[in-house]
Amino acid sequence: MAILTADVPLELAGKRLDQVLVEIFPDYSRNKLQTWVKAGRVTVDSEQLKAKDRLVGGEELILDAEAEEVTEYLAENIPLDIIYEDEDILIVNKPAGFVVHPGAGNWSGTLQNALLFHLPDAVTIPRSGIVHRIDKDTSGLLMVAKTLAAHHSLVEQLQAREIHREYLAITIGRMTGGGTLNEPIGRHPTERMKFAVRDNGKPAVTHYRVLERFLRNTLLQVKLETGRTHQIRVHMAHLRLPLVGDPMYSGRFQMPKDCGQELEKVLRSFKRQALHAEKLGLIHPRTGEYCEWQLPVPPDMQELLTALRANDTLDHS
Repeated sequence: MAILTADVPLELAGKRLDQVLVEIFPDYSRNKLQTWVKAGRVTVDSEQLKAKDRLVGGEELILDAEAEEVTEYLAENIPLDIIYEDEDILIVNKPAGFVVHPGAGNWSGTLQNALLFHLPDAVTIPRSGIVHRIDKDTSGLLMVAKTLAAHHSLVEQLQAREIHREYLAITIGRMTGGGTLNEPIGRHPTERMKFAVRDNGKPAVTHYRVLERFLRNTLLQVKLETGRTHQIRVHMAHLRLPLVGDPMYSGRFQMPKDCGQELEKVLRSFKRQALHAEKLGLIHPRTGEYCEWQLPVPPDMQELLTALRANDTLDHS
């Protein structure tokens, strides 16, 4: 428990209480601060106000804060492929097959378990500092906050759609050109493990650009504006161009026409969706500077691309 006090600066006059709290106590999220206001853990000149009440400046704020252990998961000594690390953030390269959060069937051996070992203080940060997630069988860049202030900053950037995220994806089917898909995504009406484009879903915006076309496939660069669960996989399936290796959204595996022996071998051994989080950009929580990282194509996707290119040169007559 911690009792925090502060005087409201005059430049914040006219702002709502919850807005002022975010400015003065940046280590805590807006949702957490609003919860504490409702619970009576915030006083303004010894009075309890509502989150929407506006302040005039000069009031004394007292916040009865709590440092919570937000996870009970075990720390595990699992190696991490760290791309960048400083006192505020950690950027990791998550390999395909590595689960991000513990859950049904995967209560250990996850990225979160690894972070709790690498960063013991992460026990007091929501989700051990993991700000966003990528699917188990998607590879690539993931950002982690090492402090509450950094977590708050990165979450706000995500909500404001200021985080730059680009992916490489290989589709089943030949795409004629790029575009933008602005279709809401929600839980599938009958298959609860899946998601689908639905009128009552949450807003989801995906930008895509053709990088390379093959006989029966397309290499795309995909930029996320929002970050819904399975967003790229669902949107590509909605276009009837599902990702290679994605049994959840591509249906029963079928070998494409005009497929040579080498490509057939590679396709049969490719056991995950062909999706790689290639690029990640953000405003650094402490310095305010824009930072960006980029990863090369992982070996399994590179092998698939090589086989697709080689197959295009074969005589299919």
